[in-house]
Amino acid sequence: MNRTVESGKTLLVDGPASVTVVSGKVEVFGSMLRNTRKIVIREGKRLPFAVKETATFDISFGENANIEEVDGNTIPSSWTEAYEELLNIPMRPVTAMVLGTVDSGKTSFCTYLTNKLLNGKQKVAILDGDLGQSDVGPPCTVAYTFVTKPVTDLFSLEAKNAFFIGVTSPGKAVNKVIEGLTSLKNEILNNDPDFLVLNTDGWVEGEDAVNYKFRLVEQLNPDIVFFIQQRDELAPLLNVLEKFRKVLVDSPSAIRQRSREKRRSLRELGYVKYLRNAKVQSLPMGWLKIEESELIGLSRKRENIRHVRKIYELLGVKPLHFAEMRDKICIVIGRRLWISLDAIRKIEEFAKKKVVVIRKGEEQGLLMALHDAERNFLGIGVLREIDYRRKVMKVYTPVSKNISVVAIGRVKLDKNLREIPGFAEENQ
Repeated sequence: MNRTVESGKTLLVDGPASVTVVSGKVEVFGSMLRNTRKIVIREGKRLPFAVKETATFDISFGENANIEEVDGNTIPSSWTEAYEELLNIPMRPVTAMVLGTVDSGKTSFCTYLTNKLLNGKQKVAILDGDLGQSDVGPPCTVAYTFVTKPVTDLFSLEAKNAFFIGVTSPGKAVNKVIEGLTSLKNEILNNDPDFLVLNTDGWVEGEDAVNYKFRLVEQLNPDIVFFIQQRDELAPLLNVLEKFRKVLVDSPSAIRQRSREKRRSLRELGYVKYLRNAKVQSLPMGWLKIEESELIGLSRKRENIRHVRKIYELLGVKPLHFAEMRDKICIVIGRRLWISLDAIRKIEEFAKKKVVVIRKGEEQGLLMALHDAERNFLGIGVLREIDYRRKVMKVYTPVSKNISVVAIGRVKLDKNLREIPGFAEENQ
């Protein structure tokens, strides 16, 4: 359909949809559009087309798409003021961190800052620290890239490098998130940017969240911190970050709140993007260094043969895989085998550790990261099968060369790359 919108109005388009500016002058998050190529809006995303000169749009709608015309510009004036304050910081490079709760407009604000800086011929890197709603890298990672031209959606960018966390929530991996973002920030600064825009996740409320964000800001030491506050949810964080240069910016009035299911659907688009052209690769486990946060204990070596033999005797069957870890014993058995509760209780009494029994096939679907020998990130994959007899790992991935290190996460995907519940012990 064609639609003409007068100057001074904003056209809000909720995806899935595609929009082409046929005539006129339009701005999206600081990116000026004239007679543009087709702009695709993902489901769950909203783009504001601020009309500077009367414009005609050619719009195609998908299911559940929506369109609304409003007066004025939905971009808050505080965003313009924030950009000017950022630009006035004299030293280079400048690191700007953005904090805010879920669906407050953090990504939109980062996109706006990036575009405005690019319009001013600055060299800009974007570091995406929102592992649960990652735009720049695969889900469950923190990632960065250098942006060379204005964008309407950071999801269109390809990651230059990523750090695999393996979960969708930072609360389960605080130290790892801080380590990853610190490592990537240092890598970015070695490439002499003028500005580094650092987006963060939306976990900001509660004592644990405040402590995490405080540690994150202290470690990354930004030159300026932007707070997108909707009510007063960031007050505790503002109070503890006394020594940092802080700027409060408004959340857009037209912001769209997303459900947990919608956020998961957006993540699933990320899996599809980074697993494009994937196929199943067979990787000999003897050639790999396996990192897996003690989930199955694949990298564990048997140390006390007599101790293991006693456990096998109590078990009554020979497992496909056995690993004794710091706080548990992991036993993998065939799909049709059965171990009595009495045998498990005896092993726990003998070893003084919890026993976790996993049936072969339960590992199927685990998300993983693939690295080369120097531990450079190559991409993601999905674990299809572990052949314990032949010591081979079958992985669905577009990566085909130089795989030396695999890191196994705790997120599971089905054959259609949709998130499914993890191990039974995780769910309990």
